[in-house]
Amino acid sequence: MTLTQEHRERILAAVDAAFDDQISFTQELVRRPSVRTAESSSQDLLYHAMSARGLDMDRWDLDPEELATHPGAGAVEVSYENVSNVVGTYNPVVETGKSLILNGHVDVVPEGPEDKWERSPWDAAVRDGWLYGRGSGDMKAGLVANIFAFDAVRNAGLLPAGRIHIQSVAEEECTGNGSLSALMRGYKADAVVIPEPEEDMLVRANVGVIWFRVRVAGRPTHPREMSSGFNAIDAAYFVLSKLRGLEQQWNDEKGGHRYFEDLDHPINLNVGKINGGDWGSTVPAWCDLDLRIALYPGVSPDDAWDTITGLLTGIRTDESGNPIHAEATKTGFYAEGYVLEEGSEAEQALRTSHKEVFGEELKSFTTPGYLDGRVFIQYAGVPALVYGPVSEAIHGFDERVSIDSVRRVTKTIALFIAEWCGVTEAPAA
Repeated sequence: MTLTQEHRERILAAVDAAFDDQISFTQELVRRPSVRTAESSSQDLLYHAMSARGLDMDRWDLDPEELATHPGAGAVEVSYENVSNVVGTYNPVVETGKSLILNGHVDVVPEGPEDKWERSPWDAAVRDGWLYGRGSGDMKAGLVANIFAFDAVRNAGLLPAGRIHIQSVAEEECTGNGSLSALMRGYKADAVVIPEPEEDMLVRANVGVIWFRVRVAGRPTHPREMSSGFNAIDAAYFVLSKLRGLEQQWNDEKGGHRYFEDLDHPINLNVGKINGGDWGSTVPAWCDLDLRIALYPGVSPDDAWDTITGLLTGIRTDESGNPIHAEATKTGFYAEGYVLEEGSEAEQALRTSHKEVFGEELKSFTTPGYLDGRVFIQYAGVPALVYGPVSEAIHGFDERVSIDSVRRVTKTIALFIAEWCGVTEAPAA
């Protein structure tokens, strides 16, 4: 059945009619902290919400041994017991339309010192057109938007003609193993929508990421004899300076990487954690640096890893001639970046839907952050449309998402579902 303007207006009106409920549900999801390995309560809520909509439900714990067989998997340093994915599947009576995955991640980054927040990071307060809280923007508002966009199509008296998988995955913030596990479980479709906080725009390209730990060795002594020892923490700063040199080298190469030429600093090396020494009055014998570095699309993690480990192996002494031994291990992401090639049918459908809602053309941009879109583009060969609402301070204090933007993005996704999957009129009750 051809999607008419009258159908579109019914869908948009359905989003508005349920929007207060949508925001309330998002607040409830934000109030359930879902930092790494503690996602169960949030996944319980989402499982029951999807089940209540009559979807065919699937929930499973991630399997690190199975994931380790895949080249795109990240290293795992935590237990995956009770770390689960939730997928609700809509199957039309007769499947005549294209299939779709609506993907989002439920895990959030740690909140940091709570006294630096204006309110508790789990209050989910609404103020001045913003919904606050850890994970509000990244990306619980988008995760809920997927569900309510699907609702809007059906509440408009229409039935999608294509199969739809609504996915809530874990591990996006650290390995990407959640979306990868769903793919390995057999969930595939003709297109994917991921409503990450992307400023009402479409992501054209993004970097890959490697997480790794560098351990630097020292020689312990009593501080009264410091000159006879060698401080591993001091040595770690020297090693870091060499890695900063590699970071600069890779940034200097941006002109050779499509879509990254105009970014100021696409390759970022972040020192996420430092841990070293055993005693305040002992010259430290060891220091660990937990690091994250970005890669351009087309640069394989294996090649980048060889470069990193080769650099560390080549560090023999510091500037004073002290011997240095630095060794790296993988700790999380081991992911290649991706480019969303222009001109796909799915992108055109999103552009049409966005323009209907926003009244202007859809813009695209390149981001130096990680996104699960790489799983679907690299390993399933399907377009992954990463497109979502305006947010501020994600991963920071007082994270927040624009409520007006969430409304409009939900409308865009709802229209996209109808456009992409096709619709039929629901039978009269």
